[in-house]
Amino acid sequence: MTVTENSRPNIGFIGIGHMGSHMVPRLLRAGYHLTVYDRTAERARAMGQLGALVAETPRELAASCEVIISCVTNDSALEAVMLAPDGALAGAHASSVIIDMSTVAPQTSRHLFQAARAKGVSMIDAAVSGSVPQVEQGSLVIFVGGERETYERCKPILDVLGKQSIYLGSSGKGTTMKLVVNMLLGLGRQALAEALVLGEKAGLERDQLIDVLKQTAVVSPRQQADLEHARQREYPADFALALMHKDFHLMLDEAFEVSAPLPTTAVAQQIAAAAMRGVGEEDASAIIQFMEAFAGISCPS
Repeated sequence: MTVTENSRPNIGFIGIGHMGSHMVPRLLRAGYHLTVYDRTAERARAMGQLGALVAETPRELAASCEVIISCVTNDSALEAVMLAPDGALAGAHASSVIIDMSTVAPQTSRHLFQAARAKGVSMIDAAVSGSVPQVEQGSLVIFVGGERETYERCKPILDVLGKQSIYLGSSGKGTTMKLVVNMLLGLGRQALAEALVLGEKAGLERDQLIDVLKQTAVVSPRQQADLEHARQREYPADFALALMHKDFHLMLDEAFEVSAPLPTTAVAQQIAAAAMRGVGEEDASAIIQFMEAFAGISCPS
């Protein structure tokens, strides 16, 4: 497969969730022909209304497409759509290319890479930094692991979805980079929540506290948005706390594999676990709400 302006491959897209449901329309608008699959059939049918074909199984999808993109929730979902009897690898052919954009363990990426190689299929892990707004703007940053030649062949597709793709080396290096980035995201949010709690408990007026924090150089653009969520006391999910909790778990598993001490991450994972029951489906910035309640700060009715 060689992607050129005049010769676009058929793309199979597996996983029409929060991110996939916005990636597929972007690829359609760029002129690609897409076949989609999701375990929730209604999600796939919604993409069918935009012009995509709908497959009954990942195997059926892979049999009719040159490029197979997956963007699913976790490791078990990825293994199911790829390695099950009706999975994509069962329908893939020697000219197929897999681009996995899921946030999974680097070990899972390497396992899928080897399983694909055994069938003569090329594969890269291409984890992304960004959420729905960045998909819509085409401004994702994409971290790639796998063989460089495969990356170069897939780059025109990645360029539709992101403002930059970065080749990092062998299989699993893309997902490793994603865990590093999400560690900063998760720990930054925990730090922001604790800063707000300290200020509020010490008597600073909440809106003024938020205003002043937004003027400082230490608050990132992501935290600026989180502070607005806190001001409104509303946390609409761009990236759910449940996914942040899952990613903390992946970070700590990888840290165990490579003997990297991550004490602060371990604490943040435990706090996220405690928050799951109340705000797990809300945005990860809802850790602010949890920490305020933990500190006994009441929310006005």
